[in-house]
Amino acid sequence: MTSVAYELDRAHVFHSWSAQGALEPLVVESAAGCEVTLEGGRTLLDFSSQLVNTNIGHQHPAVVAAIQRQAATLSTIAPQHAVLPRGRAAEAILRHAPAGFGKVFFTNGGADANENAIRLARQVTGRDKVLSFYRSYHGNTGAAVVATGDWRRVPNEFARGHVHCFGPYLYRSEFWSATPEQECERALHHLERVIQAEGPGSIAAILIETVVGTGGVLVPPPGYLAGVRAIADRHGILLILDEVMVGFGRTGSWFALDQHDVVPDLITFAKGVNSGYVPAGGVILSDAIAAVFDDRVFPGGLTYSGHPLAMAAIVATIEAMEDEGIVANAARIGAEALAPGLAELADRHPGVGEVRGTGVFWAVELVTDRSTRAPVPAATMATLKSALLDRGLLPFVQDNRIHVVPPCLVTDDQVAAALAVYDEALTAVAL
Repeated sequence: MTSVAYELDRAHVFHSWSAQGALEPLVVESAAGCEVTLEGGRTLLDFSSQLVNTNIGHQHPAVVAAIQRQAATLSTIAPQHAVLPRGRAAEAILRHAPAGFGKVFFTNGGADANENAIRLARQVTGRDKVLSFYRSYHGNTGAAVVATGDWRRVPNEFARGHVHCFGPYLYRSEFWSATPEQECERALHHLERVIQAEGPGSIAAILIETVVGTGGVLVPPPGYLAGVRAIADRHGILLILDEVMVGFGRTGSWFALDQHDVVPDLITFAKGVNSGYVPAGGVILSDAIAAVFDDRVFPGGLTYSGHPLAMAAIVATIEAMEDEGIVANAARIGAEALAPGLAELADRHPGVGEVRGTGVFWAVELVTDRSTRAPVPAATMATLKSALLDRGLLPFVQDNRIHVVPPCLVTDDQVAAALAVYDEALTAVAL
């Protein structure tokens, strides 16, 4: 027997990235912390963080209360006005940005954050091309989806001036590398050669995820991002780091770039900045980029830029993360619980080809044969996803990988419970 919520959804809601006819969405009734409750009362441990965005968990009381207070005072206002929650949100974000960043342009989410970062780079440099990775996802708006490297780009290639290259991925190296050092050196050489072939004077920006997210949780080898920065500087190209998925605690630091020797020109963010309680994103501008527009019009804007409810949620989220040590918890959980626990899974299951990650941002890559590294097929991954759900865990499954991405406030006991479910499900599917 189906519920009214399910019937209404199937009758009237058009879902993203899906063929509509065969969908059977879960009906979620409520959520709290690291758990979601389905209609009927069944509870699932959320190790997807939805779309890797509920960094502070579900229904954090301080964030909910802040939204309620703001709604009672000022629910909406146009972006040309100055309002306290917008200024406080920018101030809170900049507390954790690198030195030399003093302005924030607010957007509605991560896609239009990247869209506007691209626009800023083109305006500042007077150049057109944007270089990004094949293994990447930058959003579903005009330029952002074409900057994306995966299959979602191909049916949407309507924007101009986009070029792609391969980033480092030692487990499936495009460069025949055997060590992280080789992968770093060869990936940087490849990047340099692509820039030379495209014409350095035509490239406005290099846009990359600091740690590639949906494309595989690919932590760059030591020195890679610093090398990209050096190449960009040599050719007068701006560097945009996409921190939409990895920012605000996901990798165990406020920004993933904090773990690498690199300072970009522009930083994009969304998701974890307020855990998606009210949609928000933005671009953090270096002082040099911001200064270009002191006497020059920036040709961009959004009706809901800096929406008061979203801004109140940002302030409350960042303050709660600061007060409760949530970023430090993500770092500790990654080092002390997830890293050893997932390594033990790899020892127990021959279908685990590689485990990689940091903080609460991990991928378990599954293969049919460790020697050939052949990916597990989609049908098997679907069976595995069902096995995880049946055992009470809401997973993030992408291609031949399980992404282990709980909220940043996850506990040791919850990690232990999840690891036991992964173990049981991998056994059930004979991986």
